[in-house]
Amino acid sequence: MTAREFDLLVEECMDVIPPRFRRRLQNVLFVVEPEPRQAGLLGLYEGRPLTERTIAEPCGAPDRITIYQGPHEREARTEAQLRQLVEETIWHEVAHYFGLDERQVLEAERRRRKRMDKLRRL
Repeated sequence: MTAREFDLLVEECMDVIPPRFRRRLQNVLFVVEPEPRQAGLLGLYEGRPLTERTIAEPCGAPDRITIYQGPHEREARTEAQLRQLVEETIWHEVAHYFGLDERQVLEAERRRRKRMDKLRRL
């Protein structure tokens, strides 16, 4: 997949963020890069989680969510799997923005997958 095609896929997958959360994403930059500096990463949130901010803080540089193309393409076997993996990565990194730590994100992902599996069976 070309870099442009992957960029478009990431853009399409942003719909995985529910509107009530999407409205609260402020000063966040989404970036696609070919490879992470640290092996094993699909995405990375860099910034100060929303739960740690105060109203008195000045608006500084944007938080950054990076989605890495290479690891996604190597892990996915089909286009459908690639789309699902990108959606999961976006959801995961946005959860960090909202203040969930790694353990909480993994637990929330487990619950989300159960709900999605239940919906697919209907």
